[in-house]
Amino acid sequence: MKTNLLFLLLTAHYLLLTIMRILIVKLGSIGDIVHTLPVLAAIREALPRASLSWAVERRSAEILQNNSLLERLIEVDTKRLRNNSILSETIPALRTQLRDLRATEFDVALDFQGLLKSATIALVSGARERFGFAGAALREPASRFLLSRTMEVPLQAHVIEKNLALAAGALGIEVPHERQAWRFPIAVSPAHEAEAETVALRNKDNFAVLNPGGGWATKLWSAERFASLADELWERHQLRSIVVHGPGEETLAARVVEASRANRTEAASLSLKGLIALLRRARVYVGGDTGPTHLAVATGTPIVGLFGPTEWWRNGSSRHDDICVERHDINCRAGCHRRSCSAWVCMDIEVERVLNAVTERLERARRAERAGESVKAGITNAKAETTFAS
Repeated sequence: MKTNLLFLLLTAHYLLLTIMRILIVKLGSIGDIVHTLPVLAAIREALPRASLSWAVERRSAEILQNNSLLERLIEVDTKRLRNNSILSETIPALRTQLRDLRATEFDVALDFQGLLKSATIALVSGARERFGFAGAALREPASRFLLSRTMEVPLQAHVIEKNLALAAGALGIEVPHERQAWRFPIAVSPAHEAEAETVALRNKDNFAVLNPGGGWATKLWSAERFASLADELWERHQLRSIVVHGPGEETLAARVVEASRANRTEAASLSLKGLIALLRRARVYVGGDTGPTHLAVATGTPIVGLFGPTEWWRNGSSRHDDICVERHDINCRAGCHRRSCSAWVCMDIEVERVLNAVTERLERARRAERAGESVKAGITNAKAETTFAS
């Protein structure tokens, strides 16, 4: 009798989970969203019948648009609400966003941002339960009071591992612990592929992507060093360089191109998903702790990261073959995260060090490619032998 009751309870719990309506709250930035994509994939894998929605800032929403794993993408504009001082405009905008959030009766909201504004969105969504990080993992501790429950997660871990731990604790699901099992579902259309192809073919489909931008001034490697690296990539590896840039970074990209002597460098500004399609074709990517770097991780592009005030082990690539060039000879980097610095020596990195890292990363990619070809050849031979034997 007790066994039957336990079975019924477990069955009921499973059915409740599989039809659960779940809201993911991760508003931005691009890197933050990329770091939450493995959670989306893990929840869908564990709960294939669940209804999944995502609340995101409108300016960061492109990366999630047309994602087949989501039932709804809810675009919010918290900046507009904060900046709009005209009450007659603020109230209608607030009503519209509240209506969008409450169009689904959510069972659970998962706040992966850890801010007051993200916890507020989880609250006003009307979700019956609202989960978030506990203690030091919260970026704004006061947001704890807007959550129903908090989950302890490992602090000295990659941010993706923290996000997966929150989902596992809140939903009681299995999540991938091996980093090679992390998935980054992003939908790219033929139009985005065509956008990337135009740039790729101009560069003979044999190119590196360089990203000199970085959001914070303290994350930037100098434009002149990027230019020198581009020259060396052509000289040593016959690789052209595409210097990608976003809005407001046109001058920085132009400085790299103008300082390059090899005349094998061009600046390119693509849509977000056009950049994703381009990264998939790149031989290697070089950049700091910024959105395009995290997109390169998601696309599987070989990466050389340049990290200064932030940590590679926390924000960088999850793949063992990718390389971070950073300074270990200074004692001010631990827990830095400064957006301005009077010393700012952490990004004073020699071009030769970065070039050597790129050379090594290209070699690792070649070895992986050869190993993959060997495995494919083995499978093909085994199939042929099986066919012959039958």
